[in-house]
Amino acid sequence: MTLRNRRGADGVQLERHVCPRIPSRGEGAGDGGQHGNREQMAYHYARFGAQIVITARRENVLKKVAEKCLELGAQKALYVPADMGDTSDPGKVVEFAVEALGGLDYLVLNHIGPSPFAMWDHDVEHVRWLMQVNFLSYVQMTSSALPHLDKSGGVVVVVSSMLGKMCNPFVAPYSATKFALSGFFGTMQHELAMQRKNVTVTISVLGLIDTQAAMEKIKGYTNMTAYPAADAALHVVKAGATRQRESFYPLYAYFACLFRDWFPFFRDLTIQNFYTYEP
Repeated sequence: MTLRNRRGADGVQLERHVCPRIPSRGEGAGDGGQHGNREQMAYHYARFGAQIVITARRENVLKKVAEKCLELGAQKALYVPADMGDTSDPGKVVEFAVEALGGLDYLVLNHIGPSPFAMWDHDVEHVRWLMQVNFLSYVQMTSSALPHLDKSGGVVVVVSSMLGKMCNPFVAPYSATKFALSGFFGTMQHELAMQRKNVTVTISVLGLIDTQAAMEKIKGYTNMTAYPAADAALHVVKAGATRQRESFYPLYAYFACLFRDWFPFFRDLTIQNFYTYEP
């Protein structure tokens, strides 16, 4: 998404944003259609008066989201259909945004590809494809955006997950992509600081969010508490705007990650007991 030099009611300064979003197959934009975390994020930016560029595979979905963003107060809401599984598309999205908006201040990376909630079935090709969508496309877009973000003193916002911090069953391919994000963008934070680059990287770590897609996937597997998608989206927006190095939502995610290695046996036992599974 794209935002440009307007201060919201909470005093959060937002400029030009690009936010790629990949809706799951058979669903609307973002996770769980109109209630998805990624779509909610677009609407929060719109309320702050942003200039926004969004992307997903389906043009009809993008058009509806862009129209609502304008209704909510976005200065500009543009969209470009793209498939993050196609290696040629991520860079094109950034090029479109820079040309359409005259620059770039924020790059918000929060798209994911669909992946089954199940024991790994040895499908290596799915893992390879998911790495392209959930990880390599992030790297491609960041590479294309960095020169423009350096000029504007911009921010890369990377939306990650507790599953990129703590291993859980049923999500091996997805978890692998999130661990990759933590490693790559955590390293980037060091390198940008050492090079005195005028770019900030914010990594937002989310717990279980109550999107329709997530709730359908975990049904029958666990009764863990899920947290509101709209609140999670606003948390990410504020974390990027205030240039936090790393943020956690909900708060328990921070403490879970802080203490994860203290008692590994009990940690693993607790995680496994969260789920219902019959071999």
